[in-house]
Amino acid sequence: MNTVRIPINSATHIVAVFLSGERSAQSKAPRICLPRTKYEAVILSERSESKDPDEARHSTTVRPFLPMNSPFSSSNRIRRSAALLAILLASASAFAQTAPLTMQQAVDLARSKSPTLLAAEQNLLSVKAQELQAATRQNPYFAATGSNLTEPDSNGNPYAIGVGVGRLFERGEKRRWRIDSARSTTVETDDQLQLTVQQTVLAVRTAFTNLVIAKAAKKLADDNLADFKKEVAIGNDRYKAGDLAKLDYERLDLQLAQFESDDSNAITAMQQTSLQLQVLLGIDKPSADFDVIGDVVPPPVALSMDDLEQKALAARPDLKAAVAAVAVADAEVKLTYANGTSDPTLEADYNRNGIDNSVGFNLNIPIRIFDRNQGNKATARFTAQASRFTVTALHNQVVSDVDQAYSGYINSKLLSDRYNGHYLAESKDVLDIARFSYEHGNLALIDYLDALRDSRSVATDALNSYQQTWIAIHQLSFVTAADIAP
Repeated sequence: MNTVRIPINSATHIVAVFLSGERSAQSKAPRICLPRTKYEAVILSERSESKDPDEARHSTTVRPFLPMNSPFSSSNRIRRSAALLAILLASASAFAQTAPLTMQQAVDLARSKSPTLLAAEQNLLSVKAQELQAATRQNPYFAATGSNLTEPDSNGNPYAIGVGVGRLFERGEKRRWRIDSARSTTVETDDQLQLTVQQTVLAVRTAFTNLVIAKAAKKLADDNLADFKKEVAIGNDRYKAGDLAKLDYERLDLQLAQFESDDSNAITAMQQTSLQLQVLLGIDKPSADFDVIGDVVPPPVALSMDDLEQKALAARPDLKAAVAAVAVADAEVKLTYANGTSDPTLEADYNRNGIDNSVGFNLNIPIRIFDRNQGNKATARFTAQASRFTVTALHNQVVSDVDQAYSGYINSKLLSDRYNGHYLAESKDVLDIARFSYEHGNLALIDYLDALRDSRSVATDALNSYQQTWIAIHQLSFVTAADIAP
């Protein structure tokens, strides 16, 4: 019998054989058993005995590697399949939890788990509930009176009992305008919620980009540190061989501290940006294994500034909220005028005084000679006019926001393209030439260290330009309320 150990990660391949059961007589597949430990599986290959050697065959059987007295040592395929599938599902779940997030996945996660958005959604529901209250009508009321209840009917001052019902009737379509105001307020609150969503998405995208750039900076710092350690090792060999002066070697070794400092700072920056992003995503317990994946080099934006302005004017939630505020103000104007009308109260009553019965009614109408709600009417009119000026100002601000964001994008994109298409390659070429010349004694140490500093500076500036371009794209997406990046 031959035994081969394979990683448990190969369970995806095992399950196909595991579910297949007994093979045909021509099958030569080995026997596969469940893992003896959680780290490995065992493949057992044995040849079944046959009277005729030419008819000897391999039997392929899958069985748990368990004691014979175990209740799971049965040949029941369903139990074996369920056990192995459970292992695979657990492995897949563990993999899914550690898989790096894309930018869109991070945004979707923030939309569903961000406490800020969840609070804003509940606030919207509470505002919408006021529509129910605004639609309520005035309740009727019931009144009852009684006097001299212990006196008999024959007494000169007999008992008296009275009951009545009444109700206030609203005039001026007050209920209609209350409902209109409440509905407009709900629309305004919903637009404000969308603005909060856009702000959260901007924060998530910015933090995501910062983490991607921090990872790239960490990778760059690691590579630079590893390469320079090799240079220091070579310098040490040359120093020991007498080919390099002690001063030059120590200056070379001191430069290593700068690379180590860069690496340490990159680690700190990456950890901090990771924690910031996890908080924005609503993760209550940040994990050190949290990871993201995304492009470092920003994409181009194909839309023109005029197209972006039109998108912003059509979709900006703050502009929509301002328009909804005008509707709220107009409804309040109509409601204040309606509140200036008199609401009559009608009552009907029944009275029994001894042996006498009577019915009657009361009608109460306020005479609004002095208070006709004049102040509230004027206030509502001015508020409505102010809200219209607010819409005009916000319209102009939206156009300005787009123009500024587009200008920032164009300038940062030009610079990042220069780094990506010219400066990085040129810096690498200069460093390679300087390193070759220094190692062969044709370049002074000071000139080589200058080339190293220039290379590090160019690489860092390139990452900064990528980061600024990405942030400009995110800002464009925010000011237009649209997904600009492809």
